[in-house]
Amino acid sequence: MIRALAVIAGLGLCPCHAQEQEEAREPLPDFATCMDMEAERYERALKRLRELPDEQEFEIGDERGTGYCGSVGIVLCDRLEVPEEVQACQLRLAGEELELAAKVRASLPDPSEVDAGGPFERALYPQVYALAEGTSAGPDCDGAAPAMHTWCEAWEANNRLSTAVLAWQLARFLGVAETATEAGWARPAPPVRPRAREDES
Repeated sequence: MIRALAVIAGLGLCPCHAQEQEEAREPLPDFATCMDMEAERYERALKRLRELPDEQEFEIGDERGTGYCGSVGIVLCDRLEVPEEVQACQLRLAGEELELAAKVRASLPDPSEVDAGGPFERALYPQVYALAEGTSAGPDCDGAAPAMHTWCEAWEANNRLSTAVLAWQLARFLGVAETATEAGWARPAPPVRPRAREDES
């Protein structure tokens, strides 16, 4: 819950100011496009890391990008405004996240096949892999009101996806997994359009 609120706050989407910000706010990418961009962002970070002269430990793994994309998806659902449409959208988002998580997990090598990296990474990969492959202890969102229940389902699905993506990030760092586009769970990200320069006159 705290991570969700922190990410949403980072989007600058305080409900009390939503109406005033609607016209000024830039359009948000859909969830799938956001994840395409996140996978490409990681590849750029990994490329920069590999260009460093000294061998590095796995310190670039980060779940925040996946969490941001989940929050973007939830915000886009919230903009539908009609409660029934919002809830249906959040359930579709949860399904999309779980489907993507399954594709990411399918791209991961079994820990028994991984013998790369230093002692830290070799010890870490089986643990992260096990977390990604793990199952929930039970229904996480039971007992919540309908509006919160669908929000919770979407966020819990994002948590599952975040863990899978973290395992993929480590596998990519170790050189034992394909890129997201090669593995088929992401598309080439759209080109970043330069921001228009403000009129200084």
